[in-house]
Amino acid sequence: MLSYQHLYHAGNLADVHKHSLLAWALAYMTRKDKPLSYIETHAGRGLYDLDDAAAVKTGEAAKGIGLLRDSIAPDHPYRIVLERIRNKHGAAAYPGSPIIAAESLRPMDDIHLAEMHPQEAAALRDSMAPYGSIIREADGWQATLSLCPPEPRRGLLLIDPSYEVKADYQTIPKLIAQIHRKWAVGVIMLWYPILTEAPHKPMIAALHDSLPDSTVHEVRFPPAREGHRMVGSGLFVLNAPYGFDAAAAGISALFENAFRGLR
Repeated sequence: MLSYQHLYHAGNLADVHKHSLLAWALAYMTRKDKPLSYIETHAGRGLYDLDDAAAVKTGEAAKGIGLLRDSIAPDHPYRIVLERIRNKHGAAAYPGSPIIAAESLRPMDDIHLAEMHPQEAAALRDSMAPYGSIIREADGWQATLSLCPPEPRRGLLLIDPSYEVKADYQTIPKLIAQIHRKWAVGVIMLWYPILTEAPHKPMIAALHDSLPDSTVHEVRFPPAREGHRMVGSGLFVLNAPYGFDAAAAGISALFENAFRGLR
């Protein structure tokens, strides 16, 4: 489906969770003087204006990065990228995961991005023009399966679907298992929403059954507005980099401190 546009949700609490750990993982992986591949299945537009009417309408950025920015340590890789993008594009600019990756990686590393929505793909090409990435206006799953195993083989795959299609919860475990069979050494990071009815639970159980050497990190938070169904954010990570659990614990503390007593 092509109706989802992340501009309405950019900078929300789920983005803070996902992007903080993505930035940490890439910062850790780039310590080694070896090239890596970054792949993303649902890239979006890359750069967001939080003053845009769509972002203001939902109020999710104000209750997300707007609320937590000052609580993120200045030396955290995520905060470093946030400040760099504000300096480049203005105080209302927010980096999506493609920009976070591009700002975290080195000239020796490769970036492969897929985005199926024509409007978002066009905006992605504009925002990524300074970085030299490979962009495919295509189904992200098929693009990833055709690319894997990438060269260089060290690398990270971010899977960040909209979950507009309810069948995603059933198909994702099979697709990740396919990708892992082709690219056993890749760090695979799957984001999922935690909704009030918890449709993610069977998906995570199936992933654990087929890929037991994996880790899950979840944070909970109040809904962004009355009737909003998202009450948390989750990451399923395969081949997590060393130190991921400690980094994730720091993010858990960030959310717990921000929302203690409000849930």
